[in-house]
Amino acid sequence: MRILVTGVSGLLGLNLALQAARDHQVTGVAYAHPLRGAPFALRTCDLADAGQVAALFQELQPEAVIHCAAMANLDDCENHPERAVQVNVDLPYWLAVEAARSGTRLIHLSTDAVFDGQRGQYSEEDEPNPLSTYARTKLASERRVLEANPGAFVARVNFYGWSMGGQRSLAEIFYAALAAGKPMFGFVDVFFCPLLVNYLANLLVEIAGTRLSGLYHVFSPETLSKYEFGRSLARRFGLDEALVQPVPVAQAGFKAARSPNLIMRSDKLSRALGRSLPGQAEAMQGFYQLWAQGHPQRLRQMAASAAAGE
Repeated sequence: MRILVTGVSGLLGLNLALQAARDHQVTGVAYAHPLRGAPFALRTCDLADAGQVAALFQELQPEAVIHCAAMANLDDCENHPERAVQVNVDLPYWLAVEAARSGTRLIHLSTDAVFDGQRGQYSEEDEPNPLSTYARTKLASERRVLEANPGAFVARVNFYGWSMGGQRSLAEIFYAALAAGKPMFGFVDVFFCPLLVNYLANLLVEIAGTRLSGLYHVFSPETLSKYEFGRSLARRFGLDEALVQPVPVAQAGFKAARSPNLIMRSDKLSRALGRSLPGQAEAMQGFYQLWAQGHPQRLRQMAASAAAGE
C-alpha cells in the first residue's frame, strides 16, 4: 500500500512511518525539521496550502493518508489561535477534500481533550465540551473532515513514546527527570488511557487497510492517573518511585485548561477489530523494550544527521 504520512518529524508521524515502511511504500511529509537516514521517501511541503496538497496527491497518488501533523502544544495554541486554526482545522480540511476527490483513504487524528473531563467514561456518542483553543480546533477538524469526506476515519487518541527530541511525550519527560535523580510532579487528579505510540501506529496502519469510517476512540481500555503513570515508569526502569510527587493539577500553573477525567471507552473499535486494545502494563513493557533496544538513540541520530546536513 502506498501510504502518505504527514507530520513525519513528530512523535507519532515518525514512529508510524518507520513501522509502516517495513511492509508498505511510505512517503513522509514534514513542514520543517527534516531528517536523514530514514527508510522511506521524504517531502517538505506546506500542507496548509491547498495547491501544494493537490500537487502532492497528483505526484504520489497515495492509497492512504495518515494525517499526524498538528499544532499540539496547548499553551502555544492559546498564544497563537489563528495559527492553531490554520494548522489544526484548515490543513486537515484540504486533505479531506483532496482525499475524497481522488478516492484516497484518509485517517485523521484527533484528541481526548475535546471533552471537559468532568465525568469520564466517554464514548463516541457523548457531546464534547472543549476547554482550550487546541481542543476547540481539534473538534472543529473532526467535523470538517467528516463533512468533506464521510469515508474518512477520525481517531481520537492519547499516546506516548520515544521521539527525536526526547521531550515530546509525558513518558520521555518522566524518564529524563527520574534518570537524572530529579523530582517530577505526578497529577493525582488527572486520568487518561494512553497507548504506546508504536502500538497506535500499528493500529492505524491496520485500519488504513479496512473500510472503517467515521469517529472512533483509539485508547487503551485501562486507565491510570498521571501520578500512577509516572510511578509505573519508574518501577519498570528501576528508578526511584519516590521522586514522583503526588500533586493536584491546579499547582502546575498551566495557561490552557486541562480536562481532568479522560477515561475513554474504546469498545466500539474493539468490536470492529474483534479484539481488545493493549493494556497499560503491556504498553509500559513495550516502551522499556524499545529503550533497551536503542530506539531512542536511533531517533536522535536521525535528527542529528539532519542538522549536520543543513
